[in-house]
Amino acid sequence: MGRTRPGDAGAKVLKAASTLFYRDGIHAVGVDTVAAEAGVTKAALYGNFGSKSGLVVAYLRERDRRWQAEIDRITAAHTEPRERVLAVFDAYETWLSRDGYRGCAFLNATSEFPDPADPVREVVRHHKTALRGYLQAQLERVMPGRADALADELMLLLEGAAVRSVVDRSTRPFVTAKRLAATLTGWTG
Repeated sequence: MGRTRPGDAGAKVLKAASTLFYRDGIHAVGVDTVAAEAGVTKAALYGNFGSKSGLVVAYLRERDRRWQAEIDRITAAHTEPRERVLAVFDAYETWLSRDGYRGCAFLNATSEFPDPADPVREVVRHHKTALRGYLQAQLERVMPGRADALADELMLLLEGAAVRSVVDRSTRPFVTAKRLAATLTGWTG
């Protein structure tokens, strides 16, 4: 009783790390704290992730997977590219309105890992590139000549709203960013 089944330790560690890293910051949380919160030994943590760096990468990959599921869930109700693009702003707003929102986990990780060659930064680049790619793919369907530039502009609106939402402790920046996105793309009215 109370023992961790093989395979459960990794999931428990990842769940604990996800909560702690996001809430307190990655560098502020040690592996001892993660292992204790997960109810596993440090050996189990290292056995599943190899190092704290490996755990951080797994944390961000899992967060990316959950974010992609959120985007898919919110945009699935829309068939038109215009609606799908604007729904991304809704997805950000929904994500932000959850308890304990502390900003974009990927931007937070970037500030803690300044070396562009760090594996953590590669996960962040993948996440942001995938989101931009999604926007560009939708835009290509309706305005192929402008899709590349518009995808960049919409990413700036999203990232700016993500930062501003933390400062303001409000979802309002996403409402404003969505309105600006509709104006920028000519989808108003």
